[in-house]
Amino acid sequence: LRIDFVSDIACPWCVLGLLGLEEAIGRLAGDVDVDLHFQPFELSPDMAPEGRTVVDHLAQAYGSTPDEILQRRAVVSDRAAALGFKMKTSLETRVYNSFNAHRLMHWAGLQGRQPALARALFEAYHSRNENIATADVLLDAAEQAGLDRDSASAVLGSDQYANDVRQAEYLWQTRGVTGVPAAIIDGRYLISGAQPAEAYEQALRQIAAQPQSDGNPPAPA
Repeated sequence: LRIDFVSDIACPWCVLGLLGLEEAIGRLAGDVDVDLHFQPFELSPDMAPEGRTVVDHLAQAYGSTPDEILQRRAVVSDRAAALGFKMKTSLETRVYNSFNAHRLMHWAGLQGRQPALARALFEAYHSRNENIATADVLLDAAEQAGLDRDSASAVLGSDQYANDVRQAEYLWQTRGVTGVPAAIIDGRYLISGAQPAEAYEQALRQIAAQPQSDGNPPAPA
C-alpha cells in the first residue's frame, strides 16, 4: 500500500497521527507492505519568519481564549505522552512558517530519510519549541536524521524544491485535503484526522484485502 501522509510540522495533531500510523505499520509488518510518503501542507503559509504566539494566532483564527488553547493542548500533550512523545507547550509557544521545512522534507524523500527527518523536526518544534523557520534548527534536524549537513545547507540556501512543494500542496488541496493530518491510501482512500493505531491498522488491513486495481488510474482521494 502506498500511503501519502499529508501534514505540517507545526501541527500537534500531525504528531499524534504519525505516531499512530507508524505503530499501525509496525503491526502490519509481514502482512502488508507499506510505502510511506510525506506530503506538504501549510497551516500558516503567510506567517512571518519570527512567528507569532500560539495564543495570538489561534485567538485571531478561531476566537479561542488562552484557557481553551491550553486545555486543548493539554489533551494533545497527554495523548502524545502516552505514545512516548514529549510535547512542551505554554502560552509563549510560537507558530512559525514551515515552508523551508517542507522543502527539506522533499529533499529527504529523495534520500530515503523522510520518516527520520519528520521525527527530528517534530521534536525540534513540539518538544523544544525551536524555530523551524531558521536554518540552524533545520540543519540540526537534518543531521539528527542522518542527512548530510552541508548538502542540506545547500538546499536551504537555494530555492530548490520550492516549486515541487507548492505543486504538491496544490495537488492535495484539489483532491479535497482541507485539514491535517490526512492519510491517503493508494490514491483512493482518505483517513482524516489523528487516528489511534488500532483505527489505522483496521483501515489498512481492510484496504489491503480489497480486490486488486483494475488498472484504471486511482480516483482522487
